[in-house]
Amino acid sequence: MSARPPGQSLAARLVLAAAAWSLLILALGGWGLSSLYRQSTLAQLDAQISVAIDGLLAAVEPEGGELKLPEQPNDPRYKQPYSGRYWQIDAIEDGKPVALMRSASLWDRELAWPRGASVTPPPGVVFADAPGPDGQELRIGLQVIRVQGVTAPIAFIAAADRAEAMRDVNRFTLTLTVALAALAAGLIAAVVLQVRVGLAPLAELQADVAAVRRGAAARLEGEYPSEVAPLTDELNKLLDHNRDVVDRSRTLVGNLAHALKTPISVLLNEARATPGPLADLVARQTEAMARNVDHYLSRAQAAARAETIGARTPVAPVLEDISRTLERLYGRRKDVGIEVTAAAGAVFRGERQDLEEMVGNLMENACKYGGGGVWVSATAPVAAREITILVEDDGPGLAEEDRAVALTRGGRLDETEAGQGLGLAIVADLARAYGGRLDLEPSVHGGLRARLTLPATD
Repeated sequence: MSARPPGQSLAARLVLAAAAWSLLILALGGWGLSSLYRQSTLAQLDAQISVAIDGLLAAVEPEGGELKLPEQPNDPRYKQPYSGRYWQIDAIEDGKPVALMRSASLWDRELAWPRGASVTPPPGVVFADAPGPDGQELRIGLQVIRVQGVTAPIAFIAAADRAEAMRDVNRFTLTLTVALAALAAGLIAAVVLQVRVGLAPLAELQADVAAVRRGAAARLEGEYPSEVAPLTDELNKLLDHNRDVVDRSRTLVGNLAHALKTPISVLLNEARATPGPLADLVARQTEAMARNVDHYLSRAQAAARAETIGARTPVAPVLEDISRTLERLYGRRKDVGIEVTAAAGAVFRGERQDLEEMVGNLMENACKYGGGGVWVSATAPVAAREITILVEDDGPGLAEEDRAVALTRGGRLDETEAGQGLGLAIVADLARAYGGRLDLEPSVHGGLRARLTLPATD
């Protein structure tokens, strides 16, 4: 079992994709609208500047080779110092502008030509940005023409403070941003709602599959949309096929075991009825055969139980019961002491008798081959929904190459103790039947640590 990687939710993918696309479209739309409004505002400002230049052109009169301005523009802002509205008339002498007249709003300052501006610009009004008096950012319009009766070319300049126009642009941008943000929030909320409604049949399917797993239902019987119905049909076929395979396997193993029991019983009875060395050998081997048959029959039954849905066994009571039994059995003979620590939330998803067999084998081995100290612990399930049971001793332990041998059927590393070498193999087989595993490691106490990982339930 493995934890579901974060970010793999189908709903999250759909919401994130839709939200990203919506935000991108809204951001591009907002930028486009803001840019258009900015350009429109500057265009209006340029139009006002052009009107001011046209007014200057219409008002100037040549007189004796010089320019006169009988009537100045009547806009009061041209008379208020640093008001943000300015005009200026320059003569181009020796390739340099020389101020002839300027608005009272410039006070004692002159309008600086925009950086890079040519004294021979193309026809018409040229617009540019330039610094102005009192630290203002100005929008400047400049037109150079030749006036009849005047030798030098004349530059007519009008300027306006950009701040007021930019304030309008900023207000529009802020309003647009707030409106688009509200629209984005509404769109994302609508997408979330749409995804939840659209994926609701998957949640129903999950609940129905969970009901099958718990044993509350044998098949998926709900009404599903056409997109989900083929999946449920395949799942039902898979459930039927799995059930048939398990039933056939269990029947075959049971039939084989029962078929062997009769000839084994005959051999054992005949051996016991005729005493002698050969009979004793036959009896011992026959008993071993009988134990193996019982072993594999119980394995088949355990595998079938592992497929049973809904079984749950609290771990702590099982460990305590086995500990008391083994302390009575080995306490006097080997002075064994067992320390058990089990989390209250450790619950095995399986049958109690299988848990007893697995943990009992491990704890009995620790009592047999350890130095007297046995430590058993069980952790509560984590995100992976697994419990880990550790059985440790302070004995001589096992070398790394011997651990794999100990997990094989019939692999015995100590011939001084009675047995068939099946204990650890039984535990490993049964753990695998439940989707778990058994690992052997060095113990911090100096002996062997058996790590049993099993599926957990609430």
